[in-house]
Amino acid sequence: MTIDVTAERVVPLPREQVAAYAMDWRHDAEWTQGIRTAELTREADSGGFGAGAEVTRTAHFLGRRIDYVLRVAAYDPPGLLDMVSVAGPMPMHVTYTFEPHPDGTLARIRVRGGGGGFYRLAAPLLARQVRGNLAKDLRDLEARLVEHGT
Repeated sequence: MTIDVTAERVVPLPREQVAAYAMDWRHDAEWTQGIRTAELTREADSGGFGAGAEVTRTAHFLGRRIDYVLRVAAYDPPGLLDMVSVAGPMPMHVTYTFEPHPDGTLARIRVRGGGGGFYRLAAPLLARQVRGNLAKDLRDLEARLVEHGT
């Protein structure tokens, strides 16, 4: 993988509340940088959202429109949502974890990715941009939950 970036933040709310909102694909565009749309395009074998489900996202990143599909590899609420790309411009692995913390919830997002061409050449810029976006995602997640009572 060309990049491996992690961001974390303590959100002053219960883990179940933070995870329920962050793990719900219907909220992706509300708090995740660059995502314009997210759609459940394949349900889990058991129905609904869970392991095996696929979410198609449209995002804008580094001035480019990116359409990609993430398949849920592991889903264990309220602690873990792990997704891998199955379609898109580069391989990507996105992991959300939520752990109890004395001040609320330790929310962590890890993105691993890479690929050829533009993305390989832009790896240092890409890693910095992703790190900044993840930090802002977590700030926006907290703001949405705390300030808006979501």
